[in-house]
Amino acid sequence: MASPAPGENQNHADASSVNPVSRLFGRSRELATIDRLFGAAVVRGTALMLSGEAGVGKSALLDAAALRASETGFRVLRVAGSQFEESVSFSALNQVLQPLAEEIPALPVRQAETLQAVRGLAEGQPTELLAVANAVHVLLSRAATESSPLALIIDDVAWLDRPTGAILGTVARYIRTGSIALLAASRTGDESFLSSTGIPMHEVQPLDDESANALVAERFPAMAARVRRRLVAEARGNPLALLELPVTLNDAQQTERGTLPTVLPLTERLKRIFSARVDALPDATRKLLLLAVLDGSGDLHVLRQAMGGPDGLAELGPAERAGLVQVDALTGRLVFRHPLTRSAVMDLSTSAERRWGHLALAGEFPEGSERRARHLANAAVGPDDQVAALLHEVAYSTLRRGDAVGAITTLLRASELSSTGTAKGRRLAEAACLGANITGDLGNVQALLDHAGRADPVGTDSLAAAAAAASQLINGEGDVDTAHRLLVGAIESSDLPGGGDDNILGEALNTLLLVSFFGGRPELWHAFDSAVTRFRLGSSDPLLPVMRGAFGDPAHAALSVLNGLDGLIAGLHQETDPTRIIRTAVSAAYVDRLPGCRSALRRVVDDGRDGGAITLAIEGLFLLANDAYTSGQWDELLEATEEGLRWCATYNYRLLACSGHFLRGLLAAARGDGDTAREVADRLISWGNPRGLGVLRVYASHVRALSALGSADFDAAYRLLRAVGTPGQLPPHMPHALWLLLDFTEAAARTGRHVEAAAHVEAVRKTDIPSISPRLAMLTDAAEAMATRGFIDHDLFQAAIATPGAERWPFDWARICLAYGERLRRAKAGGAARVHLDAALSTFERLGAAPWSARAANELRASGIPVTAVVLGDDLHSPLTPQERQTARLAATGLTNKQIAAQLFLSPRTVAAHLRGVFRKLNVTSRAGLRDALTGLSQPPPPLAPEGSAPPPP
Repeated sequence: MASPAPGENQNHADASSVNPVSRLFGRSRELATIDRLFGAAVVRGTALMLSGEAGVGKSALLDAAALRASETGFRVLRVAGSQFEESVSFSALNQVLQPLAEEIPALPVRQAETLQAVRGLAEGQPTELLAVANAVHVLLSRAATESSPLALIIDDVAWLDRPTGAILGTVARYIRTGSIALLAASRTGDESFLSSTGIPMHEVQPLDDESANALVAERFPAMAARVRRRLVAEARGNPLALLELPVTLNDAQQTERGTLPTVLPLTERLKRIFSARVDALPDATRKLLLLAVLDGSGDLHVLRQAMGGPDGLAELGPAERAGLVQVDALTGRLVFRHPLTRSAVMDLSTSAERRWGHLALAGEFPEGSERRARHLANAAVGPDDQVAALLHEVAYSTLRRGDAVGAITTLLRASELSSTGTAKGRRLAEAACLGANITGDLGNVQALLDHAGRADPVGTDSLAAAAAAASQLINGEGDVDTAHRLLVGAIESSDLPGGGDDNILGEALNTLLLVSFFGGRPELWHAFDSAVTRFRLGSSDPLLPVMRGAFGDPAHAALSVLNGLDGLIAGLHQETDPTRIIRTAVSAAYVDRLPGCRSALRRVVDDGRDGGAITLAIEGLFLLANDAYTSGQWDELLEATEEGLRWCATYNYRLLACSGHFLRGLLAAARGDGDTAREVADRLISWGNPRGLGVLRVYASHVRALSALGSADFDAAYRLLRAVGTPGQLPPHMPHALWLLLDFTEAAARTGRHVEAAAHVEAVRKTDIPSISPRLAMLTDAAEAMATRGFIDHDLFQAAIATPGAERWPFDWARICLAYGERLRRAKAGGAARVHLDAALSTFERLGAAPWSARAANELRASGIPVTAVVLGDDLHSPLTPQERQTARLAATGLTNKQIAAQLFLSPRTVAAHLRGVFRKLNVTSRAGLRDALTGLSQPPPPLAPEGSAPPPP
């Protein structure tokens, strides 16, 4: 357990024998809160974040908490962020892993290997953040038991390196699954990995005057009361200032006279205090402290070697005696007693001294290692192509671990170290490409491309520059044709990939794939296919052909890649690149395999919330919303699309936003919100048509057609769907045809176009679409049953309804039940019809699909079952038969006899006969009077008047 930081709860170098809790003033409320935290954690994991201004006493509270936890049987792990270790991946995480090193080998093999790689004790790169987070969570859960719970205490969370922050953020989210107490501290206003986790926050307030006076009086008993009052007023309740400011006074006599110096704002004043104490150290000690700051790990072996050998730590004594640093008894690592000490060491060092330190540290790491490359980069004064090349490699290894922000930062530093304009421009363009495609940095893409163009004017058509520009065009303005021309031209002029080029080629091809998809025209795909064949990327990267088949043209090519896709989905829990998680999930969307991607997608979204890859997080949210629509989790769809659209607005991802708008429009159509559905469809059309975005036109037609189907306007639904597809044809590169299968067949059959409906089903079966997934098999059986004319194909309907796992697709299943029930009722099989109609009604009501509920309820009424619903007329008081009521309601909406006949599976002659009976019974002579007459039926008849009384007034 680390000892208290200087100035917060001690005033001398050796405080090992002093209980820090007994010397805290004015903190009874905080200590009670901490005690409750530990008490609850024994049964169920819990977490708390302390925040407050610099020096307010957060570290002292953490020290007190560590001692209290240890005394009550907790196993205590301490972690402290470092301002100068932020760029060193996993540096803080190793503070957690070191005390648990002996327990790591007992983990499952893959998780043990992952953590050993993070510690640098196994060959190969550490795996990506999501897998590391899982391994850490398992390790902590095993280390924590009810008899020996775990206290994870984290100081300065805002200064943790980003990968560690993301990993511990995941631990915080799932803290309730073990006997773990997580207590963290950070300065007020600092964003950190815990900011978005939703854990409780406690603001540590400055000390009140009474507690501040008591603290100073206890620590400086010789100080005059007048000086103490002035000091308390100057410190404004900040404990660190209260305890450190007197140290700067020259002597006791000055303190007695009360001549406190003029002070700067608090943070600056504290920096000056620490600088003064560091400046008083011997030069050799300052040099050692500088190495410790630059290294960030606190590894004494590294520091000893960097200082020149066995006696390298001899100069540590003055800093220890001054209370600036100490060797942690638990980890054996050098730790600074307060973060501001590190700032002071850096402030007092010269650029030459810092370069010396980085070079000395670089020599302690093997060739090709990331830490060596970063130290060499920090030591470089001017261009250094060798170091730039090392950083280039480090950038992509960082990207593969899931740290896209770190990858871009590294690429930018590599560009600064590049001696030629060609190399500089290329690396700037690559950073722009990653920013557009992964991190959500679309606003800075053009600036980076401008810098790249100035560095290398002849390289503005490079693959990286073209990929970045195309991403900006398609994501921002939606200019699909220009983006396509840029990408195709750059790809066709590229040589075979190698080194980092294969990374950027992959980004370019994935961008081209999305451009071709949103363009919605088969000819756009030819260049993509040519490039994949030319570079033979299918053999080295199985994901590209999987995306091409399952996402680009699933109707004709999905079956050939499904095994590969299923393998990729099975490996998502250990996938090393979040971009591949998203692209795998994209491949799964049209072939009904998104449920297998849910967990991985949620982790990508969490990474975006923690400040990681925003673009990927947006795509992840919409893919989760897509899955939520199909699975009937419609409230989750609204939450996911709301968050995704908010990010799209913030980062100007206009095309990505269309996917979110489409899903919200589809849901609005299903729930009967016609105004929203129309608004969404109009927006998609008005934005997509001028830009050649054919998929948006299909999206809009889908939304409008579903709305029409819900209100039983089958003619309108047919016209809308006929505009985007030809009966009996499944055009290549139109993946959305799989989503429109049931809609198109139902609309065609219900408008008397049974030949077209049957031809469409035949085309579906010919391409073997039912073999893609059980859901598509269910829909195909139902579509064929709907297309059948003249009799009810019970076998097909029953096979569809009884599809294994059909409950996973409740809206589709309920639509099939409704269609079957409608046909059974009209065939006078009322008992069988009611079973299916009732199942459809209850499912639609649970989903909130109001128009579909109304259709099912109307059918049940027509079969003689009373149903409470908002419909025209009241069956209890209606003189009409169920068939007449159904016919009258449709006629009152303005439908023709032919349209009514198609919906009710009757002949126009029968409809006319029903209407004649309706007119006679309701005493109306035209359709115009039907609505008022039917509305009047909803009023119950007046009560009978008592015998002999006058009739009630009209």
